[in-house]
Amino acid sequence: MNHTIETILEHRSIRKFTHQTIDDALLTTILNCAIAASTSSFIQCVSIIRVCQQDRRETLAQLAGGQAYVASAAEFFVFCADFNRHKQIHPEAQLGFTEQTLIGAIDAALMAQNALLAAESLGLGGVYIGGIRNNPQAVSDLLEMPSHVIPLFGLCLGYPDQHPEKKPRLPQSLVIHQEAYQPELDKQILNDYDNQTRHYYRNRSNGNKDMSWSEQITTALNKEARPFMKDFIHNKGFSTR
Repeated sequence: MNHTIETILEHRSIRKFTHQTIDDALLTTILNCAIAASTSSFIQCVSIIRVCQQDRRETLAQLAGGQAYVASAAEFFVFCADFNRHKQIHPEAQLGFTEQTLIGAIDAALMAQNALLAAESLGLGGVYIGGIRNNPQAVSDLLEMPSHVIPLFGLCLGYPDQHPEKKPRLPQSLVIHQEAYQPELDKQILNDYDNQTRHYYRNRSNGNKDMSWSEQITTALNKEARPFMKDFIHNKGFSTR
C-alpha cells in the first residue's frame, strides 16, 4: 500500500480546525491539483470562489444551516457550475441543456475531490458543505454570481483540531455489481452494516444517537429535499431543456 492509497482510505470529515493558516504556496498547489482533474470534452465549466472576508464567511455559515466551521476554517471555497465564461467567449452558445448541468456537477465534484485529497496528503483536513444549497439564491447574490453560474457545494480546508472516528462505508458486496445490476439486496449483509453504523453513531454521540443506516436513509428519503432547487437552476439558465 502506498501513501496515496493510505490517504484515500484514511479520509474523515474535519469540522474543527486550528488557527494555523495555509501557506500561499501550499494553497496554490492544492488548487492546481483541483484544476488538473478530468473534465468532460475539455469544456472546463467549473469556477471556484475563494471566500476570505470574515463577514461573508459568517453569512455563508448561517445560510448553510448554522455550520460554524464555514467561518472558522482556514479556507473556504464554493464550487460552481459555470457556463457564463463560455457565453462570454461564444455569445451564441446553446446553453440550458440538462446534460450540461450534469457535466458541471460532475466536473466540480472531480475538482473538489482532487483538492481535498491533495490537502489531506499534506496534513490538512476538510469537509464538504452541501448546505450551500439550503439558500442558493442568497448565496448566489452574496457572491455576485451572474446567469449561467450556480453554487453546488462548499469546501472547508484547514489544519485538523480533531481526529474523529472514520464513518463506515457500504461494503463492496452491496456496491459492486458483476456484469449487470443485481436487483436483490443481501439483507444479511445490510443488517451487518446497519449494526456497524449504529455502533458508530453511538460512539460518536456518546449514546445520544441510536440509528442504523437503513433508518437514516428512510428518514432522509421520506420527504423532498430542497424543492426550490429546480426553479433556482432554471432561473439561472440550467436544465431549461
